[in-house]
Amino acid sequence: MKRKILIIMLCVGLLHSPLTLSEKADIHIGVMVYNTADTFMMTIVNEIERLSDNNTSLTVLNSANDQNLQAKQMKTLIEKGVDALIINAVDRTSCIYLLKIAKKSDVPVVFINREPLREDMESYNRAYYVGTQPQQQGMLCGEIIADYFLTTPSADKNGDGIIQYVLLKGEEGHQDTYLRSLYCIETLQNKGIKTEQLGSESGDWKKTRGQQIMASFLAEYENNIECVISNNDDMALGAIDALKAAGYFTNGRYMPVVGVDATPPALEAMEDGVLLGTVLNDARLQGAAAIEIATLLARKETIDKEKLIFPMQEDRFIWVPAKKYVKLFNKD
Repeated sequence: MKRKILIIMLCVGLLHSPLTLSEKADIHIGVMVYNTADTFMMTIVNEIERLSDNNTSLTVLNSANDQNLQAKQMKTLIEKGVDALIINAVDRTSCIYLLKIAKKSDVPVVFINREPLREDMESYNRAYYVGTQPQQQGMLCGEIIADYFLTTPSADKNGDGIIQYVLLKGEEGHQDTYLRSLYCIETLQNKGIKTEQLGSESGDWKKTRGQQIMASFLAEYENNIECVISNNDDMALGAIDALKAAGYFTNGRYMPVVGVDATPPALEAMEDGVLLGTVLNDARLQGAAAIEIATLLARKETIDKEKLIFPMQEDRFIWVPAKKYVKLFNKD
């Protein structure tokens, strides 16, 4: 019977549960998540647990959005004798410190979802990364919006030939925030569509912040907004709540909203006709790829790049492909 996942909640200076590793397991893998309140990241963790084999014990720690705490957790896991680590970093620009800790103890590391700086990854040859390329996600978002505006002339409400949009950004400093935004707009421009950004604000991936920011945008720009671009689905769903409160999605009043992740609530919103489209950021496949690599590293087995779930196209980097989801919309 597969051992159930052990979730240990850590706060600075306080250990709520004793950190011990199972003596019955052959290998021990530590998993650190920047914040276990993040539903997307916990989908990854749940898949890691589901696919771990019967002789593997997992310890999952909540880093509570605290980089210093995450470094302390990492040292504790290494002291307890983990064979490999899976890390969703709090701050991608601080991964060099985590890499130094891992390299000193010769413990392999698989980073997920938040890509460390390339020069930092190069400092340790037992460090790997699993994620989805945000450039591709941004391009697919742009394609969804372009297809809609090119086939729905009435979407250009003021008839000026320019898409006036607002942007709900993810966490500041996160590579996904910058690249999803950049490549979305570049894709629109490459398709001959002119754009004008009315407003942009970081919602830190949160639905509540998406709702607050969208309400503020509506108050400031009123009917001038023609499109809402969100770096993730949770913020997009928050924006939709604000739009509903303002009278959208009834009596023929529509606003195209696009997100990223393809979470179940987002797919439901798409089916309901309130979300134009989303791009799959496949948490389950990222979890599957991460536990596969971590298990091989923990067992000190040779990694055959061609026989992995997703073959390595770059040395020590595994890219899970993105996919766009869009409901057929009525064309003018």
